[in-house]
Amino acid sequence: MGLTTPQVRHRPSALKQQNKAHKHGRHKSKGALANERKGKVSVKSLTSRNKKDLGKEGRRHQAGQIRKRKRDEVLLKKRALGGSKTAPFLVAVVPLSPEVSCAEAMEMLQRADPEAIVTNSPSKVVHISVPRFKQRFSFLEVTPGDLYATLDALKVADTVLFLETARHWEEGLYPEAELLLTVSMTQGLPSTVVAVMDLETVSKKKQQEAKMSIQKEIGQYLPDEKVSALTTDSDSLVVLRRIGGQKQKSITQRDRRAHMMAEDIQPVSDTERDDQVTLRLTGYLRGQTLSANQLVHIPGWGNFQLKCIEMPAQDPHPLEIGKRSDDDMEQESKVLDIADPQKQESLESENVPDPMDAEQTWPTEEEIAEAEAERKAKRKVKRVPKGFSDYQAAWIPDCDAENASEDDESDSADDMEDPDLDAMSVEESDQSNDEEENEDDFDTVTEGAPDADRYDAEMDMHEELEALNKLKDAKTHAEFPDEIDTPHDMPARLRFQKYRGLQSFRTSPWDCKENLPSDYARIFQFENFDRTRKRVMDNLSENTGAMPGWYVTLVIANVPKEVVAAHKPGYPLVVYGLLPHEQKMSVLNMVLKRPAQMTFGLQGPIKSKEQLVFQVGFRRFKACPIFSQHTNGTKHKFERYFQPETVVAATVFAPITFPPCSVLAFIERKDGTQQLVATGSLLSVNPDRIIAKRVVLSGHPFKVHKRSAVIRFMFFNREDINWFKPVELRTKYGRRGHIREPLGTHGHMKCVFDGQLKSQDCVFLNLYKRVFPKWTYDPCVAAPDPLFKASLRPITEEDEEMS
Repeated sequence: MGLTTPQVRHRPSALKQQNKAHKHGRHKSKGALANERKGKVSVKSLTSRNKKDLGKEGRRHQAGQIRKRKRDEVLLKKRALGGSKTAPFLVAVVPLSPEVSCAEAMEMLQRADPEAIVTNSPSKVVHISVPRFKQRFSFLEVTPGDLYATLDALKVADTVLFLETARHWEEGLYPEAELLLTVSMTQGLPSTVVAVMDLETVSKKKQQEAKMSIQKEIGQYLPDEKVSALTTDSDSLVVLRRIGGQKQKSITQRDRRAHMMAEDIQPVSDTERDDQVTLRLTGYLRGQTLSANQLVHIPGWGNFQLKCIEMPAQDPHPLEIGKRSDDDMEQESKVLDIADPQKQESLESENVPDPMDAEQTWPTEEEIAEAEAERKAKRKVKRVPKGFSDYQAAWIPDCDAENASEDDESDSADDMEDPDLDAMSVEESDQSNDEEENEDDFDTVTEGAPDADRYDAEMDMHEELEALNKLKDAKTHAEFPDEIDTPHDMPARLRFQKYRGLQSFRTSPWDCKENLPSDYARIFQFENFDRTRKRVMDNLSENTGAMPGWYVTLVIANVPKEVVAAHKPGYPLVVYGLLPHEQKMSVLNMVLKRPAQMTFGLQGPIKSKEQLVFQVGFRRFKACPIFSQHTNGTKHKFERYFQPETVVAATVFAPITFPPCSVLAFIERKDGTQQLVATGSLLSVNPDRIIAKRVVLSGHPFKVHKRSAVIRFMFFNREDINWFKPVELRTKYGRRGHIREPLGTHGHMKCVFDGQLKSQDCVFLNLYKRVFPKWTYDPCVAAPDPLFKASLRPITEEDEEMS
């Protein structure tokens, strides 16, 4: 038997060999990555389970819950108006023409449903309860053409009913009606309904054409609004159904504050002062919950404290007669909330400045006694021979020193009364007065509007010359912005001693707390305004007291008697609940715009520091603002004029108001009327906004040699050139340079630039000074004259026949 070779078998090693995959340049898919992991889970992916990530079904269920919650919120808001347990629909009836009869419209609305219950309040508010709709309506008739009454009514109204006549449908809307619509939309317009009256005065063939013409005119302001007819009782019922069924618009500045329109006003003389009363205002509370510890604001009169909040025995405007619920039977007349003196908000609006604030530490008693002893000690002098130096005089013993005699003191006093010194002081004072007079054009002193009583009703030539000069100055400023001439009669270093040069207006540092005026010690400032605003808004739902929709009585303490005496029957008296800190003074920055389509406004420029009437949310006040550019950054350039079709930021001292908030700006004319000049919104409450006034000094090349040039007409003496030597220069064609040295004594200077100058170039030097607003806040604003007047449109034969 032959020998056989043994069979050799391959045995794998302990470490399995894995060759590198080919780099094909493509990314791995999710499946390839999952195959590589083979069920392995990293530690990082394990931690994601703690986040409770929802799957597909969980996300679908969560989305359904969010939709249901939002739907319930909408239904709750819709059911919060008009019901038997809620406040009725507050409808402001606003006529767009003086020929519209609001009384006739109210009679038609009252006859809309035979089963309707009509009641009237002492303030001439008509309440209509319609059992068919299970809704209640409160109609407030606004005085035709009264701008402030219309604005105050729209601030609290849930719906506004605009009435227009069809008698003069071919002539379009009144200019005053366009003003009312523009102002209302800027302030914040609630849900709207437009009705046309007097369609029967138009022939039947042209009634539809007249209605479509009015629809086109109204559509320029309310494009989604459909105009309804209001000629018969059936039309009135359609209008009521539309008011109760339409979607309610939300106005943030109104819904975030408790507000109430007073339907009953009762003054009670139970105060210690004869000029003050306790005011009892009754009506439906709306918006937010109101506590007796909060402050309330009455437009035009200021802030007041509440004594208590009461609830009457029953609602005087029920949905159905003879039916009272068990809650009404239990709730007879009771007090809902009483003010707590320890928790009540203070009426303090200004900070009391401390004159010793930021000063050194008060000295101790020992330091005061030592200073007093040194002051009382007699002054000693040494008699030194002539020609002795200080070193030689030090060797004279102190015993040889003598006390200063009274004659020496009198001689020193006579020296202080030297007539030559007095003449010098007079000359210096005259020079300082001249400097102040020259500084008037560029100082930040605010001047109020001139008194209207000294002007006649006819044209005043002095006023015409002022307007002409203002137009010329505005035109010159637009052509040569901020450029002024260097004075010849005084040094430029004294004339512009308050100004400074900046290497870069955008990036150069400027301390916002530097050299603040004394008025800034009277205001309040937030450390972080946005954080405070967020905290205040988050705590709105935590307030306790009277709930929205309740019929309550607000007992307001220490109200001037003039509030009741000046109240007009057709003027709505509205009360607002203030949020925390809104009674304190600060610096408000508002963004204003003058649109081109504002044809009824002032066409000319508005000078900075000119008195305007502002309506910021629920407040109305007078102030003299300073204008600045609405730009990003830490510094903003001062604007001397507010030109048409531009956007600026206006800064004034005013009470704190939390945005969002609409702003309207009016200017008072000599005849007492007011014109809308700008609209906008509240930007911020920030006293640290730096507004820098720029002054541009110009010079002209006298000799040009490559990159250096001799400049003249910028300064007129050698010392001014050395004083402004560190400030950078720029030219009209974009060159930059600096002053090297003065030449001679008449203002010529040698300058070096980054390129060769052209002979037609012009050299500029920019100087900046921070400006501040002046304390011109005035909360008392008189109501202007009515917009609509009988003489606006001539009376035709058709009008006489209709009358």
